Amino acid sequence: MDLIYAEATPPGRGGVSIVRISGDGARRVAESLVGPLAYPRHAYLRDIRDADNVLDRALVMWFEEGHSFTGEELAEIHLHGAPVIVRRLGQMLTNQGLRLAEAGEFTRRAFLNGRMDLSEVEGLGDLLAAETESQRRLAMRMSSGELARKADHWRSLLIRAGALVESSVDFADEDVPDDVPDEVFDLLSELRRDLHEQISGYAAAERIRNGFEVAVIGPPNAGKSSLINRIARREVALVSDVAGTTRDIIELRLDIRGLAVTLLDTAGLRTSEDIVESLGIERARTRAVEADLRLHLSPEGKKDDTLWQDGDILVATKSDLFNSVEGLPVSSLTSEGLDQLIDRIFDALSARTANAALVSHQRQLSALSEAYEALEGAEGLPPELLAETIRRTASSLDRLLGRIGAEDYLDVIFTSFCIGK
Repeated sequence: MDLIYAEATPPGRGGVSIVRISGDGARRVAESLVGPLAYPRHAYLRDIRDADNVLDRALVMWFEEGHSFTGEELAEIHLHGAPVIVRRLGQMLTNQGLRLAEAGEFTRRAFLNGRMDLSEVEGLGDLLAAETESQRRLAMRMSSGELARKADHWRSLLIRAGALVESSVDFADEDVPDDVPDEVFDLLSELRRDLHEQISGYAAAERIRNGFEVAVIGPPNAGKSSLINRIARREVALVSDVAGTTRDIIELRLDIRGLAVTLLDTAGLRTSEDIVESLGIERARTRAVEADLRLHLSPEGKKDDTLWQDGDILVATKSDLFNSVEGLPVSSLTSEGLDQLIDRIFDALSARTANAALVSHQRQLSALSEAYEALEGAEGLPPELLAETIRRTASSLDRLLGRIGAEDYLDVIFTSFCIGK
């Protein structure tokens, strides 16, 4: 493959900038800049020279093939974090025939060289995009290979079951123990239970990864925008006494105790002859139905019966002016009840993550669903059909890890990475 390079740290001014070089000859290129580097995985403090000029004094190290992130020979140059130094070094590397890496190309090479499976790649992508603690934990489990280890365990069950089935086919006339079929079905039942657990927990894991949506709904002047602004501690939404001020949906991204949550400030729910406002109200109703949770706001603590779902939260706004007997009293002016409301939102959403699985991508869900469906009806099948069922299930698990059939997903996955990763 081509020799590639890229800045692995965010571009711009900083304390340190790290430039990576990967490919056959990475050590040679690094030594052409700083002199001999005798041992791998040792940091050398060296001057980087461009002809007779010293570009920078940097830490330089190299990793041998098979022992680097990409699986190729790889060098790292730790520079002072001045953009002009990085640009000059990039020009020096280009002059030697190297090219700038494409987005995600280092990770793509790690996958192609067997250093990572596809589920670990997806976990790494999620880790780079993580904004909350729950997203970080889920991504770390995936990127560290936990799903891959589960898949290897599932494959071991299939290998054992397949060996027993093949024995019953090849030696049908021999003295094969009568309990062989029972053990096969026990193994496949265990696998199917594990797959069902992961599939059932997909929705919760997917919400952790992408975040929850909470719709703030209610009639005009119920205090929806004021509540959004108070929670954000800044003016996110326009507040006015004029009914129908909010027409489009305004989103506020929050980290609520490790959960990614987007609050949706929606148009006031009423009948309106204004075409634009009516469109906003219709959009508000659609997003409210699709949201994970709804906060029903009004000074009287009334809910919208057409949108109410189990688990929704009733909020009595403007508690500094009104005393409502229904709903949680909240004041955007004094912050009364605000902490309790955040607690209620967290409790409602965190309860939905209790059974979260490792599987959080649609591609992963599809592979597991195929494996699960392949095992359906395996009980009582003759050995010849059981063997085919086991092969189909194993093929689906191979797709889960990207061992086969990964080509359709590679461009989509790796283009979401930044250059240098």
